Amino acid sequence: MEFEEVEYWDELAEIMEWSKHHVHSTFHICWGAQAGLYYHYGIKKRELTEKMFGVFPHKLERKRSILFRGSDDVFYVPHSRHTGVAREDIEKVPELKILASSEEAGVYAISTDGGSQIFITGHSEYDAGTLRKEYERDKNAGLEIKIPKNYFPGDDDTKEPLVTWRAHANLLYSNWLNYFVYQTTPYDITKIQK
Repeated sequence: MEFEEVEYWDELAEIMEWSKHHVHSTFHICWGAQAGLYYHYGIKKRELTEKMFGVFPHKLERKRSILFRGSDDVFYVPHSRHTGVAREDIEKVPELKILASSEEAGVYAISTDGGSQIFITGHSEYDAGTLRKEYERDKNAGLEIKIPKNYFPGDDDTKEPLVTWRAHANLLYSNWLNYFVYQTTPYDITKIQK
């Protein structure tokens, strides 16, 4: 469905507009990243041919980004979505920089130059069992669902999933909180720029 068809779109748009003048750094995740890219920059989401579902390797494109300070060159991130954003649409917006991406899962991390807006298309915050719960929910409902890629050892859903993204997730959120919130947020709210 289009963003404007979402029941709470007007309220969300009001919050995103408010954030431009009252929040030093906003961190958008998955659908929220797509919504933020659409609201702030007019970038439309695109429907995928099949659900992006699993844990995928990602590479840094801007190794000097402090959001990824201390990160490995390759790291893993869970994804679970039916839509995405196209690299070529993001690259048309000079204010946006692609920080990391995956050959299979696409663009992962996008930021404005100063980090006032950060967009993360995956789910680094997922715990060990989240993809399993989504998979079992859809499977038990009789929906067509594939085993999440790179999640169960040998793609055997009777085995315990391997968590390969926790260290990256902890680093990502720690870096954001430290470098974009704690160290740089002005004490005087009137100094927060648009």
